[in-house]
Formats: sequence, C-alpha cells, structure tokens
Amino acid sequence: MLHVGHARTFWTAYQRARDAGGTLAMRMDDLDPERSRAEYAEAAIEDLRWLGIRWQEGPGASGQDKSDKSGNGGYGPYLQSKRHSIYEHAWRGLVRRGFLYPCRCTRKELALAASAPHEGANVDDEPIYPGTCRQVRVETAQLPGQTTGKFGPEPANWRFRVADGTAVEFYDQHLGPQRFVAGVDFGDFLVWRKDNVPSYQLACAVDDATMAITEVVRGADLLKSTARQILLLRAMGFASPNWYHCTLVADHNGQRLAKRHDALSLRALRQRGLTPMNIFSAELPVLA
Repeated sequence: MLHVGHARTFWTAYQRARDAGGTLAMRMDDLDPERSRAEYAEAAIEDLRWLGIRWQEGPGASGQDKSDKSGNGGYGPYLQSKRHSIYEHAWRGLVRRGFLYPCRCTRKELALAASAPHEGANVDDEPIYPGTCRQVRVETAQLPGQTTGKFGPEPANWRFRVADGTAVEFYDQHLGPQRFVAGVDFGDFLVWRKDNVPSYQLACAVDDATMAITEVVRGADLLKSTARQILLLRAMGFASPNWYHCTLVADHNGQRLAKRHDALSLRALRQRGLTPMNIFSAELPVLA
C-alpha cells in the first residue's frame, strides 16, 4: 500500500505539472511478478484520488472509464508489465552497440562482492559490481536481424558496461547539482534479469524517452538510479528529462518510510479517520 511519502511525492508532481500547465502521467512500475498485485494498483489509484490528486494520462486518469486499465493518452500502455516488447527492442539496440554484456556470476559470488566495503555504497542500493564478467564480448555480427522474432535476452543477467571513473553530473530542480562516479558510487548495473524481466533502470529510461516525459518527480533515494538512467538515455540517443527528487519522509523513529510501514499507509490512515489535510500537514521528520 502507498504510504505518506508516496502521497507527498505524487502531490509534488501534481502541483508542479499544474503550475507549469503540463500533463501529469501515472505510470505503474509493476515489473516484479512476485510483488505486483492488481489490488495494490487499484488501491493506489483510489487512495490518490481520495487525496484530491487528478492526472491526465495513465490508469485512473481523469475522465477515464474505471474499467479501462490501459490509461488515456497517446503513449500507452502505462503498465510496465504490458511493455515487454518495447524494452526488449531497446535491449537489442544496446547489445548491438556494445553497451551490454551477459553476467553469469552466481548469487554466492555476488553476495561475496557485496560484502566488500565500497566508498559511497548504500545498503538500500544495488551493490557495486566488481566487473568479473565485464570483458565478455557479444558477437553482434552473429546476432539475428530485426525480423527474427525469437531473438531475445539469453538466460543471463545483462549489465551495462561503465568505465570506472566515469562521472555523471546533472542538476536537480530541488536538490541542486548532483555528481556520481562509476566505481565509487555505482558499478556496471543490471539491465535485464536472467528470468527475462527488464530492470527498473531500463524500463524507466525507455518509458521516459518514449512517453515524451519532460520532468520526473520521485524520492531522493533514487538519485543514483537517475545517474544510471542518464547513461542509458545517452546510449539510446535520447535527451534526459528534468529531475526533481523529493526529500524523503521518515517515521517518528527517524527511519525512512517504506511499504512495510503498514501503520503509515494511506489506507490505514484513511481507516483511522484522517483527512487529506491531516496527512499533508502531519509533522513527520524528513531525511536530509
């Protein structure tokens, strides 16, 4: 269920789109088959509407028939689970241009690498990959052409190759200048999982480009993800949107809110009789 932090982030996106005379899009990042449930998506739409937020594109958009789950607007579908072929097309292009390589490291090997100390590492972030399979080259001359429908990612974890020392700099509309360095803040990152599921990084970068997104509003815990997605956008030949990362909301113990905080979910707060005004005016600490 969505929590207070999600609500405040989407409210910020709503305000910024409204003030700019823009269009607000709702996109469901439902790629994880084990964690994504239709009831959670429906609850998210209902809770956000209850808060008074309206959006013009995506599931639950204003003026949309409630039975229509695909979403209004010309850039659908807005459920990432329905966009697999779009992501595979992007993966194919990245492989042909030499940006990706298959990683066959076992979970044990990755766990050992993750246990090693890394400057700038974050326990909530993807561990810095040590580059074990980085020199693996794909023989692109042997890859089937675009007309071969069976060609797709082989059973391996495909990673984006980033040279150590590569710096990614961008300006955040809320937090100011940002800079992340490969090999220090992040490493060769996952783009496609061996269970044939595209990564969050690839899906978001592809969607932002193909949906003509001009500004992304999300939590500050995704700043490093933004650096990765900028690299993907550059590799695919797309310009980056503007970025606005919201300050994270913490509980009263100073812990960052997560979906496991059921007591601070919007659904639980609604059931306790709180109003939208109560939620937006609540004195919850923020993480600097």
